[in-house]
Amino acid sequence: MSERVFTLEVHPNLPPSLGRLRELVDDLYYSWDRRVRGLFYQIDPECWEASGHNPKVFLRRVSQEALERAAQDPTFIEDYNRTLSAYDTYLEQETSPEVTPHLDPGQDLVAYFCAEFGLHESLPLYSGGLGILAGDHCKAASDLRVPLVAVGLLYRQGYFIQTIDHEGCQVAHYVPTEVAQLPAYPRQDGDGEELRVFVELPGRTVQLRIWSVRAGHVRLYMLDSDVPENRPEDRSITYQLYGGGSEMRIKQELCLGIGGVRALRKLGVMPTVWHLNEGHSAFQLVERCREWVAAGTDFATALEVVAGTSVFTTHTPVAAGHDIFDPEMVREYLDAALGESGLDLDALLELGNGRAEHPGFNMTSLALRGSRFHNGVSRIHGRVASEMEARIWPDVPAQQNPIHSITNGVHVPTFLAQEWGNLFDQRWPAWRSELSNEAFWSVVDELPDHRYWSMRQSLKSQMLRDVCARVEARCKRNGMAEAMIRRMTRYIRDPEADVLVLGFARRFATYKRALLIFRDLDRLKQLLNDPERPMILIFAGKAHPHDEQGQAMIQRIHELTLDPDLIGRLLLLENYDMALARKLVTGVDVWLNNPEYPLEACGTSGQKAAINGVINLSVLDGWWDEGYAGDNGWAIYPHAPGFDPDYRDGEEARDLLDTLAGEVAPLYYDRGERGYSAGWVQMSKASMRSTLPRFNAQRMVMDYVRDLYGPAARQQRRLAEEELAGAAGLAAWKEHVLACWDGTALELVDDAPASLYHGESLRLRVKAQLNGLRAEDVTVECRFSPVPHPRDPARTQRFVLSATDQDDAGDPLFTLDIQPRLNGLQYFRICMYPSHPLLAHPLELGRMRWL
Repeated sequence: MSERVFTLEVHPNLPPSLGRLRELVDDLYYSWDRRVRGLFYQIDPECWEASGHNPKVFLRRVSQEALERAAQDPTFIEDYNRTLSAYDTYLEQETSPEVTPHLDPGQDLVAYFCAEFGLHESLPLYSGGLGILAGDHCKAASDLRVPLVAVGLLYRQGYFIQTIDHEGCQVAHYVPTEVAQLPAYPRQDGDGEELRVFVELPGRTVQLRIWSVRAGHVRLYMLDSDVPENRPEDRSITYQLYGGGSEMRIKQELCLGIGGVRALRKLGVMPTVWHLNEGHSAFQLVERCREWVAAGTDFATALEVVAGTSVFTTHTPVAAGHDIFDPEMVREYLDAALGESGLDLDALLELGNGRAEHPGFNMTSLALRGSRFHNGVSRIHGRVASEMEARIWPDVPAQQNPIHSITNGVHVPTFLAQEWGNLFDQRWPAWRSELSNEAFWSVVDELPDHRYWSMRQSLKSQMLRDVCARVEARCKRNGMAEAMIRRMTRYIRDPEADVLVLGFARRFATYKRALLIFRDLDRLKQLLNDPERPMILIFAGKAHPHDEQGQAMIQRIHELTLDPDLIGRLLLLENYDMALARKLVTGVDVWLNNPEYPLEACGTSGQKAAINGVINLSVLDGWWDEGYAGDNGWAIYPHAPGFDPDYRDGEEARDLLDTLAGEVAPLYYDRGERGYSAGWVQMSKASMRSTLPRFNAQRMVMDYVRDLYGPAARQQRRLAEEELAGAAGLAAWKEHVLACWDGTALELVDDAPASLYHGESLRLRVKAQLNGLRAEDVTVECRFSPVPHPRDPARTQRFVLSATDQDDAGDPLFTLDIQPRLNGLQYFRICMYPSHPLLAHPLELGRMRWL
């Protein structure tokens, strides 16, 4: 019989002079302020690493001696006081003057819902890009002091920890998170009892505990079903991020959407704008409609109020990123959750009616129909999303429908290397307030080239030490012989070795084409092993546990790392997380990204690399299509959709290898007499200079404030006037328009001339058969363009016709006198669409009639 092993954790006593460390531990401000994290590292570097960079765990496990030593160290105390002063100053900041013209901090509040939040590796509530983006959004909102709260789920296991075994198979480990180790605290009522909210599921009610997490000026409220009162199967709802099948997913999304709204109500938090970051939280729209109907409002009016205050961001064109449920399952769950609310379930199910090629209850469709402000996350993605979701606005050309784009950005203080931050602090102390000032960032060119090169090489050396340690640890765990381990790490064992390092790190999804660079394996081997211009290629990333193709890609790369011609030149790292990402995006020389166009919605990892002077070599998709300027990186020009995939991949792989061989390696190794490549430094500086002001999260959040949050807040006030008279009137008008629209038509009264001389006017008279609508219910437009069917709205000139008369039958006549601005052949078309002063977008009704 084996003996029992007990655990005992002895906590140190914090010296009084270091008492405010506990305050820093409980604020995720530490996740983006390296000075705070640096305090813990100074106290005990080994304990800091062993604690997984978790300040709360660190303070539980650091030795008493280390704390006492720090308390007596004048240098540490000076850093400690300086950090506290900066923290206090940060908390005293008022709302940025950029924000206040659009949002009133005393009146407006944005509720930001997302299924995952990636603020720091110590809070493992994220799986990838969506979560990191949500974390960056919250951090930038805090920096600008945008009035914002965030709502999510507190996963007890979070996303999985990845190891790769000796056969290259991904092994997913779900490690329970001890909530006591997180900077999260349960919300309580005045009597000290935990606050709970309830969500009804078929045959039972689930209780959700509300946790509060502080991130500077922003509060995150996280819901947790792991409470004793719930059934075991319901306690597990918030165990794993994206775990289980569709039934587990719908339960998670009901808890997030419906439970999230109820949690805010319980806390007395009253948002004026609601942001759905992806469709996972779209059930909050249903709950908010239920609230209005329960208060005596009809459903059509309730939907207008809810939609008019809702912002929806879609993040991917990939089908797997859009949740689709069986309508009968949705009916069963909503019937339980809504109870006797009076909501029409059939009407709700129609809101989620999906695309013909993917039938079912589509959460993206629900989010689009239940909101009035929508965006994709890059210009290309905005266009792709408009085409994908065109059915929501059936008569409107896709490029004109209400889906806009706001290109993602990254939180610079989080992902800019500390060394760059320190250098900027020395030279330009106010640089953080200039993040969106493109003119300011020409200062990067002032940095001496030799010092810039030295900084880049130093960051690479740090990264290579970390990579070497990670490779050794994995190989030893898998039982690899010491001689083989030394061969595997021979080119990175000396971190000062001068070698060109390429990085590819992201989720292993098929459309990201991780294996593209291996299409011509013999040529790749020659490139990596060139004695004059050697390269190292580093891969990292996770595949979803149910994605067999993604896992097969990991296995294939593992096999290639053991190829005799690639050992040491090709490295595969496991457990890609925020800590590893910070190393890679600051340390590699070139960032590779070769998705299948146009499926890369944005690709923010390339932005994180670029702000650190890493040079992108990427397909012109997502953000890089906007960021590439010719002198700041290299581009792979994609083939349009429709080409044979094998042909497309072959050609783009050839372009990739040609660029590496003909441009990248020669430029890097062109040292001349200076000992470094002046051309490389210039391109690296251009990468940093062009990316920092345009693709940072503060710019992104200000775009949301200006283009979406502000308009939604104003719409909320317009619709709510006179006890919802605006919303009720708009809902009734829409119902009337839709009932009449099929009977409307346009007719040209006079034949349009085929030609005019310059200076002559074109007179148009159009009769509108309105089938019961009034002239003021529609807008009639003439649209001029240099091509018959322009895809780019910017190439179209629009002129509104005026209702000036009626014909004998009483149909209104719309007229326009116009002198064309350009000579030569032009094309014009005439259309009509419904028009109302309370519409959030002129074409939101999705109806248009062409002559």
